[in-house]
Amino acid sequence: MGNREKLLDGALQCLLEKGYAATTARDIAAAAGVSLAAINYHFRTTDALLDEALRRALDEWGAELERALTGGPDVADPQERFVAIWDRVIASVAANRSLWTTQFELVTVLGRQASPQSPWAAAQGEAEAALATLFHGIDPAAEPKVARTVGGLYQALLAGVVVQHLVAPERAMSGRDLAFALHTLSRRMWGEQVARQV
Repeated sequence: MGNREKLLDGALQCLLEKGYAATTARDIAAAAGVSLAAINYHFRTTDALLDEALRRALDEWGAELERALTGGPDVADPQERFVAIWDRVIASVAANRSLWTTQFELVTVLGRQASPQSPWAAAQGEAEAALATLFHGIDPAAEPKVARTVGGLYQALLAGVVVQHLVAPERAMSGRDLAFALHTLSRRMWGEQVARQV
C-alpha cells in the first residue's frame, strides 16, 4: 500500500474515532505511519485529505445503508415491510454509531462549501431515487417526480430518525412508531378512505 492510500485509511480512522473538527494532520500521519510531509505531497492540504476521506466514509455509509435496507427477509405486507426496514436501519445506527455520526459531519462540511452544481447534489438525487426504489419499488425512469418526492421524504425521515437515535435513543422513533405516525397523518390530512388506499 502506498503512502496516499495509507493517508486515506489513517484519515478515515481518525474521522470515525475523533471526528472531523478534532482531527489534526499529526493524528492522520500517526495513524497512517507516514511523515507529515506526505500529506502535503499527496493532498496539498489536510482539509483536502479529510474531504477525500469523507467521500470514502460516505461510500462505506452507503454500503451499510443498503445492507440495512435490503438485508432482511422479503415481507409481503407493505406496512410490515416498512417497519422491518426501519428497524434494520435503527439497528445499524446502534451498531455503527461512528459511521453514522460522520455523515452529519459531512453535511456540515458541505453546507459551508457546496454549491448547487456540486457533485454532491447529484449524489443526493441518486440517493432519493435509490430510497424510493428500495422502499416501494418505484422506477425513477418511469416516474421521476414520484421517485424524487418519495425518495426525498425518506431522506428527510432518515436524517431525523438517525439524529434521534444518536442523541436520545430512549425517546427515538421505532419502525412501528413511524408507520403509526404516517398512517395518522394521512388519515388526518386526507380522510379515512384515502388513508386506507395509501
